[in-house]
Amino acid sequence: MRIAWIGKKSPFCGNVTYSREITNALLDRGHQVSFLHFAQEESQPDSWPNCPEVPLPFIYKSQVYTIPTFKATKVLTQSLKRIKPDIVHASLTLSPLDFVLPEICEELNLPLVATFHTPFAGKGAKLISGTQLLAYQLYAPFLGNYDRVIVFSQIQRELLARMGVPEENIAVIPNGVDTARYSPGTSKIKAEFQAERLFVYQGRIAPEKNVEALLRAWKQAQMRFDSKLLIVGDGPLKSSLETFYGSEYGISWLGFIANENRRIEILRGADVFILPSLVEGLSLSLLEAMAVGSACLATDVGADGEVLSKGAGVILSTKTVRSQLKTFLPLFQDHPELTTLLGQKARKRVLERYTLSNNITQLEELYSNVLIQPRVQLSRGA
Repeated sequence: MRIAWIGKKSPFCGNVTYSREITNALLDRGHQVSFLHFAQEESQPDSWPNCPEVPLPFIYKSQVYTIPTFKATKVLTQSLKRIKPDIVHASLTLSPLDFVLPEICEELNLPLVATFHTPFAGKGAKLISGTQLLAYQLYAPFLGNYDRVIVFSQIQRELLARMGVPEENIAVIPNGVDTARYSPGTSKIKAEFQAERLFVYQGRIAPEKNVEALLRAWKQAQMRFDSKLLIVGDGPLKSSLETFYGSEYGISWLGFIANENRRIEILRGADVFILPSLVEGLSLSLLEAMAVGSACLATDVGADGEVLSKGAGVILSTKTVRSQLKTFLPLFQDHPELTTLLGQKARKRVLERYTLSNNITQLEELYSNVLIQPRVQLSRGA
């Protein structure tokens, strides 16, 4: 099958990881994949999958959204005419191109699938104000113009359906992890940081990730000197938080780590992985930590609570994250047998439900179904 994939290569975020993992896996299964992404035309290709690339010109891009140039629509249209794919799959990048893509594909008679990544608060909760709420309000009237929209959980499917997206157009395909690569193994990370017990956060250092709640809980819990907390990632709050929560409290700020093997070594060495987010979609970092056998604590937002349900991890309430962590951190510090058991359950849950292989099989089935079904009629009133 010839697939035109529209996504992101940078800056690093969950969308980038998703695009990399899925396109690699599709190539491994013998599909032809062309990758269209926002990049400067003069940029040099890196170690991305071995497939043709098309740079789409842009004015600005961040981990959250992208602003293309006026030329980008023309470049995209001409590229799709040249590639002649069987299907187009857009890993939506919060870009104006997302809204004109259905018109382009209708004109070219190309089936169009989207993955909608935007995080949300969770069961019965209102979306927090800001980018997430705006994104749902903007996208809901347009998502019905795609032949199929992929989301990561039933909760998200119900949310979009309440906002007017036809339910038959919404497919639930959870994120998946390469469980051969992300697997339990040896690690020297504890020795490197002189840690007897190791706790890890990995993700953006931004308000919606609620990292300060973890940092305050860690400080107030007065953890032992040989318990260490590693903060992996970058973002707008990093410099301000790092000033107040430093090595004197056993906290190390590692910044963004591009090397995947290094990230895997850190996760393998972690006794506990913590994700205190206020909103999520389905965190790949959480799934990766579960896959290597770390005990995981995460808030009940997006699909993360669903992932950890029935004993696969500890589910935190967003309303009382700090106080809960203040209790749990010393508990997991002093009871290694508890973290070992939770790590085993986490790995088992990923193997049962969240493997990359199963994800790709479901995606192939979705492509096949879309190709044999009548095209969506574009709603001009959207």
